[in-house]
Amino acid sequence: MKNKLIMAIALVMALVAGWTATTTTAQAATDDSLAQVQKSGKLVMGTSPDYPPYEFQATVHGKSQVVGMDVAVGKKIAKDLGVKLVVKSMSFDSLLVALQTGKVDMVISGMNPTPARRKNVDFTHTYYQGGYSIVINKSDKGIYKDKDSFVGKTIGAQTGSTMYTESKKQTSGTTVKGMTSVSDLILGLQSHKLQGVAMEKPSAQAYVANNKELAMIPSKFNLSASDTSASVAFAKGSTSLVAAANKSVDQIRKQNLVNKDYLPAAGKYLKTNTVNTSMLHYWKAFLKGIEYTLIITVCSVFFGFILGVLLSLARMAQGGVFATALRWLATAYVEFIRGTPMMVQVMFVYFGLGLIVNLPALTSGIIAISLNSGAYIAEYIRGGINSVDKGQTEAARSLGMTKGYTLRYVVLPQALKNIWPSLGNEFITLIKDSSIVSIIGVSELIFQSNIVRSDTYRGVAPIAVIMVLYFIMTFTASRILNHFERKMQHD
Repeated sequence: MKNKLIMAIALVMALVAGWTATTTTAQAATDDSLAQVQKSGKLVMGTSPDYPPYEFQATVHGKSQVVGMDVAVGKKIAKDLGVKLVVKSMSFDSLLVALQTGKVDMVISGMNPTPARRKNVDFTHTYYQGGYSIVINKSDKGIYKDKDSFVGKTIGAQTGSTMYTESKKQTSGTTVKGMTSVSDLILGLQSHKLQGVAMEKPSAQAYVANNKELAMIPSKFNLSASDTSASVAFAKGSTSLVAAANKSVDQIRKQNLVNKDYLPAAGKYLKTNTVNTSMLHYWKAFLKGIEYTLIITVCSVFFGFILGVLLSLARMAQGGVFATALRWLATAYVEFIRGTPMMVQVMFVYFGLGLIVNLPALTSGIIAISLNSGAYIAEYIRGGINSVDKGQTEAARSLGMTKGYTLRYVVLPQALKNIWPSLGNEFITLIKDSSIVSIIGVSELIFQSNIVRSDTYRGVAPIAVIMVLYFIMTFTASRILNHFERKMQHD
């Protein structure tokens, strides 16, 4: 009996092993990730450029570029593959989603190849072995010694990072606060909202070296080798691409290129950034942010208005089964959009629809905000149409005007006059809400201010500048809208 059981188990194991080997061979045979990259002629790298010296923004020949140790690694891989490197910036916690949805070909952002991440993506060999430190205010240097000194206090870490996870696991009685941007964490530290910021040692050294008000202490976290190493992430199953990248990574390790070339080059860019940290020096960055903010706002209002008109007419449709279905669909759409956060909608359009159509970040942002705005404008227009006296419609129909002409030339002009203040308010709101698209890497005003903060290590000044810029835009828009509103009041 035992022999039969052993033989049965052995047979099952052999079948499973054979199936696994066959599946692996089939996957390897069908994997064309390397061929696709070489065919396109470009390798798209996703990164979060707020983590010097790994990746950060610097002004090179008058233009803002993403530079740093990780960018150098990306360039090495792309060069060895015979393709061009394209760097795409976004928040750190969106990088793996972008990789899984095909928005980027690889992620290089000081990312640790933890077991949890390996379940969803493939990693190359390690290209850098670092460590972790905690950045504190220099005035608190005598108070805090390591992670165990923050009992009853608050430590910050970048959301989605290993340090955020380990800070929550390995501290007791300490509040751990996550933020998407390291610049925000440093600002929180300097404004005493946080007492410490956990980050990788090279980044901690960069911030301390360029800000005299900060200091660095050892973290003393108990971490495995995978938690302190940095690797390149690729989409799951990209066997051929990972194998090709490993050749470059192995050369980087063998020749010690990170310590010998990449980190010193990043240090030079860091010094260049801190030569002139005046906000006037970054006027091009702020101007670019204003440009993208206005493009997003104007396009979203335009398409949102068209969508709003269609939705409002659909919600007011009268008639048989088709009109009822149309009314139900329009109502469901409006309620769903108004009942979900715009940030979720932006991420769904960019990442979710990205599985079907690879839309650029700016286009995705405009589509998402237009869809959101259309739902609100639909209600404004519906209210405006209902506010027009029914006698106006009856008088127009008695003169022989069709329903379409009555709506177009009699009802809608009066409704527009009634809802103009609400439409103006929607326009003003969208100027400010356009900042949400910064999470997918659109270079609007908030995104550009984060770049300036990373470049200059100044937390408050860029925020003050964009507050003024937002006020100028909204105040100017308000005056223009009020001008047209006054003209409408003259019958």
